[in-house]
Amino acid sequence: MGEDAESSKINHTFLRDYVTEADVISTVEFNQTGDLLATGDKGGRVVIFQRETECKGEPEEAGETGDSGEYNVYSTFQSHEPDFDYLKSLEIEEKINKIRWLPQQNAAHFLLSTNDKTIKLWKVSERDKRPEGYNLKDEEGRLKDISTITSLQVPVLKPTDLMVEVRPRRVFANGHTYHVNSISVNSDGETYLSADDLRINMWHLGITDRSFNIVDIKPANMEDLTEVITAAEFHPQHCHVFVYSSSKGTLRLCDMRASALCDKHTKSFEEPEDPGNRSFFSEIISSVSDVKFSHSGRYLLTRDYLTAKVWDLNMDKGPVETYQVHEYLRSKLCSLYENDCIFDKFECVWNSSDSVIMTGAYNSFFRMFDRETGRGVTLEAWRESSKPRAVLRTRRVYTGGKRRRGDVGVDSLDFTKKILHMAWHPSENIIAIAATNNLYIFQDRVNPETQAQ
Repeated sequence: MGEDAESSKINHTFLRDYVTEADVISTVEFNQTGDLLATGDKGGRVVIFQRETECKGEPEEAGETGDSGEYNVYSTFQSHEPDFDYLKSLEIEEKINKIRWLPQQNAAHFLLSTNDKTIKLWKVSERDKRPEGYNLKDEEGRLKDISTITSLQVPVLKPTDLMVEVRPRRVFANGHTYHVNSISVNSDGETYLSADDLRINMWHLGITDRSFNIVDIKPANMEDLTEVITAAEFHPQHCHVFVYSSSKGTLRLCDMRASALCDKHTKSFEEPEDPGNRSFFSEIISSVSDVKFSHSGRYLLTRDYLTAKVWDLNMDKGPVETYQVHEYLRSKLCSLYENDCIFDKFECVWNSSDSVIMTGAYNSFFRMFDRETGRGVTLEAWRESSKPRAVLRTRRVYTGGKRRRGDVGVDSLDFTKKILHMAWHPSENIIAIAATNNLYIFQDRVNPETQAQ
């Protein structure tokens, strides 16, 4: 896991698109099995990738590595279009903020996608047969003259080319006054929550015309507003428990059994501020940009601007683990404030066993931390690593002392190349990294038991 450790060999797919603002990837999400991977972009499109079931490599090699195929484009559809709020005279962007898969109940797949205002439920299904032999229609689908029908026949299903159909099943609109930043599917499989800057709503998947407000932090006078909601998520096992984070760096755990309106939280998690590090930027960099429950449900993973933290639900005095993602940027906060990079919202994810965490950084770098050893590694998602059987190399940012070959100076970092969105396969060492308009999919090919290569 160390910076000097030899990088593992990886199998990866590099997917390239045109460099336009609409093509910038804004969310990445695996489904529950990991066989499907969905991405959303700023143009309102959703692209679904499917993992090939048959290995395309040599049998011996496939057996050694456990590779079960690469991810190829499965379906692409337009989820949201630009809209306009006539009441407030504001444009509503088509950008996809979040995608969440629903647990699979049958052969079809369902996913939720949202922009700033509207959440949609999509059904993704396959069709490889078509009916033939209608009594009232001819082969081209035109109605027959009833007087010419002299006998009845039973329609039959005949094989045809595989078609992937994506259809909207529900549209959940008019539930939010402010921009939606999170959606999370409940473990009961029937409800989900959506959060904007000041409110969290709970929806039933079968009801589109109403939702239940479960958190409302809007003050009577907006001049008294001191914080906003930045992220929210349901507990993976307990359907009545959820957590939300704020721009003040606070986490609030809520239990819906205690009250229908969860303005009063069950537990609050906050790290006391170090007076020695107090500065003009303290409140900005302490804002939590993402919060994730561990798969076990015991821990919370959060990301603020400079650090990633792990919290134990049974210990609300402070984080049990703190990882410095890019502490070397603390001296650059003034310039980062001027170019608005200080407001970037980085995501964080757990691996399948909760033993490793991953989060993004600048210069196309992303970081992994082994929770057992506390050691971190910096990796780079770049075009050279898109070659088949390439080695995903480790990188190091030079901050002082002896400079090694390949080190990158802090002043040389490219702040336009940022890794904000990522996902980790639910059961294997496969990660998906969104780097601006490029999607990288990396797989550990050396040792499937090692979670942090």
